[in-house]
Amino acid sequence: MTATDPALTALAQGWCALSLLHGQIETHIERALQAGHGLSVREYSLLDVLSRQHDGEGGHLQMKQVADAVVLSQSATTRLVTRLEDRGLLSRYLCPTDRRGIYTDVSEAGAALLAQARPTNDAALREALDEAARNPELAPLVKAVETLRVPV
Repeated sequence: MTATDPALTALAQGWCALSLLHGQIETHIERALQAGHGLSVREYSLLDVLSRQHDGEGGHLQMKQVADAVVLSQSATTRLVTRLEDRGLLSRYLCPTDRRGIYTDVSEAGAALLAQARPTNDAALREALDEAARNPELAPLVKAVETLRVPV
């Protein structure tokens, strides 16, 4: 294949469209969350991921797992956790079975803020997808997002 191969060009165009869709959605949600709740998309995502932890087997996430879930480096995730902890939205504690491990839980204040922010996030996502669907280049991607079912 060469750099001007039609298959590579189509692939690059598809990637650009996906990147554009992601950027538009993230920007729209960011504005809504900041205006309504003083949260960034990353902060909201972190609270959401941590709120889904449970006390069962494998229910608490290690920092690397959290970082992977919110698509940040481990150091960036640690800084984000610290900022949210400083705001009283999270708390950290030592793993009871491995004193080297540190777990992070959403505080009552964090859970309350997340509950308030969730409808804002969902509405902003819907608005961003509806707007993107009007663009013929993005419409197939929007349809894919709307029909995607992630296993629980």
